[in-house]
Amino acid sequence: MRFEWTVPARNDVVRLYHFLAEKNEQAAADVVQSLVNAPGTLLLNPRRGEVVEGYEPREIRRAIIGSYEMHYELQGDVLIVLRIWHQREDR
Repeated sequence: MRFEWTVPARNDVVRLYHFLAEKNEQAAADVVQSLVNAPGTLLLNPRRGEVVEGYEPREIRRAIIGSYEMHYELQGDVLIVLRIWHQREDR
């Protein structure tokens, strides 16, 4: 099994980094590192994330990484990271 990032998910990571770096560059780098590493740990048990309602027939899952929420989808042997945001963001 492997993972891939969608363009919106990559953009989310960049956006989060820039937002956090305005206050603390090291904290921003630490958060980005944990977000980038998260899909690798999900590969060990990709179905551990809770299924998100409202995407049927797709099975979109949610993983919580610290204060951040990552939505992902399994397609065959690929875990696809769809979006990432801070849980306090107005979504």
